[in-house]
Amino acid sequence: MRNVRLIARLDVKAPNLVKGIQMEGLRKFGDPYKFAKRYYDEGIDEILYIDIVASLYERNSLLDLIEQTTKDIFVPITVGGGLRSIEDVAAALKAGADKVAINTAAIKNPSLISEVSQRFGSQCMVLSIQAKKDGNRWEAYYDCGREHSDLDAVEWAVRGEELGAGEILLTSVDREGTAKGMELELIKAVSGSVSIPVIASGGIGQLEHFSEAVSAGGADAIAMAHVLHYGHFSVDEIRDFARQQAIPVRISGDDL
Repeated sequence: MRNVRLIARLDVKAPNLVKGIQMEGLRKFGDPYKFAKRYYDEGIDEILYIDIVASLYERNSLLDLIEQTTKDIFVPITVGGGLRSIEDVAAALKAGADKVAINTAAIKNPSLISEVSQRFGSQCMVLSIQAKKDGNRWEAYYDCGREHSDLDAVEWAVRGEELGAGEILLTSVDREGTAKGMELELIKAVSGSVSIPVIASGGIGQLEHFSEAVSAGGADAIAMAHVLHYGHFSVDEIRDFARQQAIPVRISGDDL
């Protein structure tokens, strides 16, 4: 098993880092760069920036933030929100992003997944899936969890891989921001249906939720927001817990 990656998820409504519950009722935290720098100093594996209102206004406002971040933060950076074209992706990568996470535009134009993958490599193309429970299935939503797509989230993940996505960012809208635990059945269904890495997001409130998402859900990476922003756990505490649970994670610099 590959090392499970610890990812700090920073939802941004420019110029502020924000956090909500089920993607609503946003609370402002301040400068997203300062939080990203703190998590980097603590040993986070990756940074995920999401412009949560970009799709509504059909633009991504994070390019300056990415440029600032890459000056002294040297971990992979993924950016999402409002990326609608090859040109948008190219601009994000030019600013310093390593990967792009695309949801709304991919649902509206699935061929964009293949175009990004072919132009920049599959490792660059992260398919973002925002899922809500709908009876016995999960439906993929877009526009920050507001709009129905009528797509089955698991089937959409499979199709995304076929189209060239190199990774899935899987967010449970139902669990997002609740700190009540991750949607394990959703994570298990998606990770068991694709061969590419699955980043699980939404619901972590306790350290045990992390291990459950990996051991029971099969997640390859965990994107965290609530537990980090509110200071419930440091990156080191999460990493130490993972190692105690025999979950393979990267050795931090302090352990070398």
